[in-house]
Amino acid sequence: MAGGMAISSASAGDGGPGGGFYFDAKMNKFVILCCIIASTGGLMFGYDIGISGGVTAMDDFLEKFFHSVYLKKHQAHEDNYCKYDNQGLQLFTSSLYLAALVASFFASTVCRKYGRKLTMQVAAFIFLLGVLLNGSAFHIAMLIGGRLLLGCGIGFANQAVPLFLSEIAPVKYRGGLNILFQLMVTIGILIANLINFFMEKIHPWGWRVSLSLAGVPAVLLFVGSFVIPETPTSLIERGQKNRGLDTLKKIRGTENVEEEYQEIVHACDMANEVKHPFRNLMKRKSRPQLVIAILMQVFQQFTGINAIMFYAPVLFQTIGFHNNASLMSAVITGVVNVVSTIVSILVVDKWGRKALLLEACVQMLITQLAIGGTLMVHLGSTGSLTKVTAIAVVILVCVYVMGFAWSWGPLGWLIPSEIFPVETRTAGYAFAVSSNMLFTFLIAQAFLSMLCSMKAVVFFFFAVWIIVMGLFTIFLLPETKGIPIDEMTDRVWKQHWFWKRFMDYPTPLGPSRV
Repeated sequence: MAGGMAISSASAGDGGPGGGFYFDAKMNKFVILCCIIASTGGLMFGYDIGISGGVTAMDDFLEKFFHSVYLKKHQAHEDNYCKYDNQGLQLFTSSLYLAALVASFFASTVCRKYGRKLTMQVAAFIFLLGVLLNGSAFHIAMLIGGRLLLGCGIGFANQAVPLFLSEIAPVKYRGGLNILFQLMVTIGILIANLINFFMEKIHPWGWRVSLSLAGVPAVLLFVGSFVIPETPTSLIERGQKNRGLDTLKKIRGTENVEEEYQEIVHACDMANEVKHPFRNLMKRKSRPQLVIAILMQVFQQFTGINAIMFYAPVLFQTIGFHNNASLMSAVITGVVNVVSTIVSILVVDKWGRKALLLEACVQMLITQLAIGGTLMVHLGSTGSLTKVTAIAVVILVCVYVMGFAWSWGPLGWLIPSEIFPVETRTAGYAFAVSSNMLFTFLIAQAFLSMLCSMKAVVFFFFAVWIIVMGLFTIFLLPETKGIPIDEMTDRVWKQHWFWKRFMDYPTPLGPSRV
């Protein structure tokens, strides 16, 4: 495709450690189209995050599947913090993430042997089966079965999409294009909150519409995946070098791709010597990437974001809003989430990963402490907040979401997708996805019980984790801005003050090219 911004192979800009070398490439319309289509996998994920929290607050849904919760909810003097504490209700939300955890390891094998594109098609198909089961559910077994299928679809999509985006994007814009995945997650959450806002008024089947509309992003991904190409890395890794070269020329918008092509070929040749990528991932030299990838997922969940986004309608009901007002408040936070993720797309390749993560730690720490303190002082087990105090809590939640949305949200997916060498990339990213799903499952399953037992102190629990995250970012997380993904070992890990001890041998500091 013609047009776009040229990226000179002679540029030495502000890339990162060792300089900012970029291969010759153009940001062309075809690459943008491919990234948008692939990132609809994030739309599936985000829609489910948003829809599950709203549906579990709908009376018709609760009365049909969780009658005891429905009765507790309408008891006049029920404990504000415990009205939704029900393991079955939590299992409805969290079972998806347990299935995604297991599916991500199967997705890794499919992704490596058959490509990112086919993995996305499998993801969309399985997800659609789950949507059909959920939308037509008439007993709890169908509901949970559908959630498990949705989880398998998300496990496959979350494995393939960020890798696809990182491999197809020009290095100078890799951060921004990869964050399209998280942008779609936030848009999905917002759309789900809007749909819940209107469907809550439709009795008794509004919840069925909410669950069934999850099929729309799955159809978009399935159909769109026939339009996009396979990534050059995946093609070359699987022995299709000529197709890989042709695809690389197409997505870079130039014939001058020999240097990048040869680097990918070299990386893939090394990768093909590795017969057991998961076993190779356990070697000492892979430990830095594996530890970083897993910890990014642990920390992303222990910011407390999913506790807020899953149960935003429930949370706002807890602080005194009625059903419609609580769903509307969730819509407001959804808008903040989308806008703030756009901010991340615009600045991540200019300011770098670490600056965004550290700024957000300060922002999220202050707001978590303020939310916890406000609820501790003003909201007891019974009663409700004054209107002014409740609005203040909503504002604090928005400021908190803002910080997460331009930092730990998108970068939790971006950084693991760009730090592994080809030989362990799909296996390493499978660990990242599965870790994300595991801790999402734990938080989703435990949060309502934690809210019931810890009350407002739960927000201080997450605040402590944010302090740990900040220290981790300062001392152990290297900057990866502007580094080609196949040069990470030499230009990042072998230069880091701590992680270089895990490499096979030290190398002198300096860019690999001038």
